[in-house]
Amino acid sequence: MIGTMIRAAMLRSDAYEEVEANKSATGQAMAIVVLVSLATGLGYTGLVEAAGQESTSWNLIGMVVGVLASLMGWVLLAWITFMVGTKLLPGAETQANWGELARTLGFAQTAGILKIGGLIPGIGPFLFTLGSLMVLMATFVAIRQALDYSSTLRAVAVGVISYIPYLLIMVIGLSLVNG
Repeated sequence: MIGTMIRAAMLRSDAYEEVEANKSATGQAMAIVVLVSLATGLGYTGLVEAAGQESTSWNLIGMVVGVLASLMGWVLLAWITFMVGTKLLPGAETQANWGELARTLGFAQTAGILKIGGLIPGIGPFLFTLGSLMVLMATFVAIRQALDYSSTLRAVAVGVISYIPYLLIMVIGLSLVNG
């Protein structure tokens, strides 16, 4: 699993083809989403404290809610991306199912582990941003491979289009939770 994660973070298409085809990798993808969610929460806390703002301070309930929101977001984004990629913008070779998108999008999160670097004074913002940008690039590779596209541009279009309803649903969900 670690080797595949490293190749996924390096944007190697063979890693995404491997997890796309491996139905047993769905649990691994879920574990990556959880790990990255924890790294993001810890890294963000470090950034807030480094900026001299009042810390939201780490707490178990906040981390559990963050992990659950990340898992729901992963499931939702995979479903939306599946619908957009297979129904709205399919390529000539597109054959995919939700599981393939879920696995590849989960592994695309791997570089997000760098976000824990937000805890490191001085270079924290750089590492947090780098992790976020690497996840974005990996997401486009994951979409391209899972949907069997020959064009990265089509994968970027599907990613951007998919993100719009995803973001709206997540914002609405968060506003309902926060009252």
